[in-house]
Amino acid sequence: MAYEEQQSKRSRVVVETPTARREVVESHVARVPDRGGISGGTVGVIVVLAVALVTILVLVLLSGQSADKSNLDVATQQPAPVPQTTIIQQPAPQQQPPIIIQQPAPATQPAPVIINPAGGSTTAANNDATIQADVDKTLSDDTTLSALGITATVLDGKVTLIGSVKSEALKSQVANVVRRVKGVKSVDNQISVLP
Repeated sequence: MAYEEQQSKRSRVVVETPTARREVVESHVARVPDRGGISGGTVGVIVVLAVALVTILVLVLLSGQSADKSNLDVATQQPAPVPQTTIIQQPAPQQQPPIIIQQPAPATQPAPVIINPAGGSTTAANNDATIQADVDKTLSDDTTLSALGITATVLDGKVTLIGSVKSEALKSQVANVVRRVKGVKSVDNQISVLP
């Protein structure tokens, strides 16, 4: 800060005591700061505004140049002359209408299919039905697995698992639980793991 003006004050004070009288002179100097200039904060704001203005101008100029260049490129390209062609139309041969085959939409989970081979023993079918009931009961009794909607199909003691789960751990857990059911010979785990 610049100090332009200085004010000095002198004062005289007379001090009287019962035995003597004396004079004391005091002088004070007061400096007043120069208020005519620009403060540092004002200079900072001006600099920031100037930089922002220059940046905006540069961006506007660059976008204008790229638009002009693309317009110039389009204007300089002349379409190639199209050669004259002759089209001869011939009568279309007799065509048969297309055959349209409609198939039913696939179900999200196929229904279990139980196949009884012709001439097979009824004891194997009864055994599969018992295993099927035990597997269904085991899956429905487990609170974690019952909510997954897994379908199990039994044929000759082989259990096929169909459905979808969120992790490999759940897929393995379902297969392990089904393997422990009495009468299950093998497990075909076709459960898909969703991402």
